[in-house]
Amino acid sequence: MPAIDIARLKIQAATLVENFDQPDAFLKGLHEILDLYADRTLRVGVVAAPISVLPSYRAPQSVLRQIEQELLPLAATFPEQAMDLTDALWKDGHLETRLLAASLLGRIHPSTPLLLDRISAWVSRARDKTLRNALLGNSLGRLRRETPDQFLALMQEWLASDWQKMWPNAILAMLPLVEDPAYDNLPPVYEIIKPVLENAPVALQVEISELVNTLYEASPVETAFFMKQTILLSQNPQTAVLFRRMLPALHEDLQERVREWLREAAKAPR
Repeated sequence: MPAIDIARLKIQAATLVENFDQPDAFLKGLHEILDLYADRTLRVGVVAAPISVLPSYRAPQSVLRQIEQELLPLAATFPEQAMDLTDALWKDGHLETRLLAASLLGRIHPSTPLLLDRISAWVSRARDKTLRNALLGNSLGRLRRETPDQFLALMQEWLASDWQKMWPNAILAMLPLVEDPAYDNLPPVYEIIKPVLENAPVALQVEISELVNTLYEASPVETAFFMKQTILLSQNPQTAVLFRRMLPALHEDLQERVREWLREAAKAPR
């Protein structure tokens, strides 16, 4: 792998994106750049893409970032061409090409036809953790920021009973929304996740406890009230099992209150 000459890399990236509307030519040029900077060793100290279940050039992350910097503004301006390019990048099947596709999706206008269907389909098939995180974070970024109601409607679809394999993805995708200081409308989030808290298997306790803690940090009063109502009113014994298993991972200020609500729920007639 040659040393990275930033000026040269910028020229290479700028030349590459001239083929933005020609997916085959773009892919050919992209592979040439990635091959040039590929790291085929696992040397300590080189900041490269993590080991993946997908084939990967393990090129330095700065290479992909420079290409994204040149490419992403075009995706926001020309959504149809961007969709064609994301499709080609995804089908190529390398970690780098799919990460680039995920970034592109996050810049395309949320109203673009088939955008949400594509994100849902790719998330459902993503086995690589790095790629899944990129899809849940980058690909949904614009939708989450600009149309949070539409984003939550999509999450509700993912949390539908026949999409249980998508539950952890929906939970993790909602974290950036709750963490966003500009978003202060938490009741719709509570409404969406209430059935999950009442019915989720304990296998999801890590993801759910992370979301509960994030909600509590965003609004302690609202979240505590929501938690209490969920525990006390649930008719499913699984709810209490889940919360008992989650207790050690919950926010310290919340743990004793949850214990008390669980004791109260256990005494209530069913």
